Amino acid sequence: MAKKQKPEIQEKFKTMIGGQALIEGILMRGPKKQAIVVRAPEGIVTKVEELKLIKDRHPILGWPLIRGIVNFGSSMVNGVKALTYSANFYLDDDEAQEPSKFEKWFADKFGSEALEKAVIYFSVALGIAFSIGLFVIVPNLLAGLLRTLVPSRLLRNLIEGALRVAIFLGYLIGISQMKDMKRVFSYHGAEHKTIRCYEAKLDLTVENVRKQTRMHPRCGTSFMFLVIMITILFFAAIPAENVFIRLLLRLALLPVVVSISYEITRLVGRYDNWFTRILTAPGMWLQNFTTREPDDSMIEVGIEAVKLVLPETEGEDAW
Repeated sequence: MAKKQKPEIQEKFKTMIGGQALIEGILMRGPKKQAIVVRAPEGIVTKVEELKLIKDRHPILGWPLIRGIVNFGSSMVNGVKALTYSANFYLDDDEAQEPSKFEKWFADKFGSEALEKAVIYFSVALGIAFSIGLFVIVPNLLAGLLRTLVPSRLLRNLIEGALRVAIFLGYLIGISQMKDMKRVFSYHGAEHKTIRCYEAKLDLTVENVRKQTRMHPRCGTSFMFLVIMITILFFAAIPAENVFIRLLLRLALLPVVVSISYEITRLVGRYDNWFTRILTAPGMWLQNFTTREPDDSMIEVGIEAVKLVLPETEGEDAW
C-alpha cells in the first residue's frame, strides 16, 4: 500500500491575509478589503466590503500592547456578523420565526439596523462570557476546592493550569466530533490551504491548493492555546489566597494576556526559525482537531475569497 504523501510547505513570503470558516463559506480579510464567500443553495454568493480600521481614526489603538485587545474585539464582531450572514442562507422556514414583541418594539424604537447590531454585540458578549466561565472561572473554583487538601499555592496553580488545558482540549475534541462542525472545520482547512498556496506564490487552482498543508501558524486555534498558556504563567504569580479575590485579579489581567498573546502571534507569523517553530508547535498540532481536509467545492470557495481581497499592488499585503 502506497504511503500517503505529507503536504509540503513551500512558503515564499508571509501574507497578512487571514480568514475564518463560516456556515458553508469563508470570511477572508486582506489589507484593505474583507470578503464573505458562501456556497449557497443557488450557487456561490460573494460580499466584499472596504475595511474601516479603528486605528485609522484613533492611531493610539494601533500601538503594540493596545492593538491586541482592540483587534480581538473587532475580529469577534466581524466574525459573528459574517457567521450570521452565512447562516441566513440555510435557515428553514420553521427556523425563520416571527420576531418577538421585544424585537418589534426595539426595531420600532431604534430601527432594524440598531436591532441587528444589538444582537451581534450581545452574541459577542455571550461568547466571551462563555469562554471566561469555562476556561477561567471553572478551573479557578475547582482549584479553590483543593485548598485544604493541597496547602501549596504553587502546586494548586499547577493543578489549575492543568485543568485549564484539559478543559480546552476536551472542548476542542468534543466539538470536532459534531456532525455540523465537521463541515465548518473543512472550510477552515480550505482557508488555510488556500493561504498556504498563495504564500507559496503558486497559481490559485484547486489542484495546487489541494497539495498544501492545512496547518497555519497564525490560526485562531494557536492564538487561543497561547492565551491559555500565558494565563497559566501570569495567574501563577498572583499571591492572593482568597478564591474570589484571586478570580477578580485574574479577570483584570485577561486584557493584558490577550494583548501579549497577540504580539507573540504577530512575531511567530512574521519569522520562521527554531524558536518560532517551538512556540507554534502545540497550536499547529491542535489544528488536527479544528481543521479537516476540504473537498474541491470548499477549495473553490477559499480561492474565490482570497482573490477578492488581494491588494492592487503586489507585496502590499506582506506581513
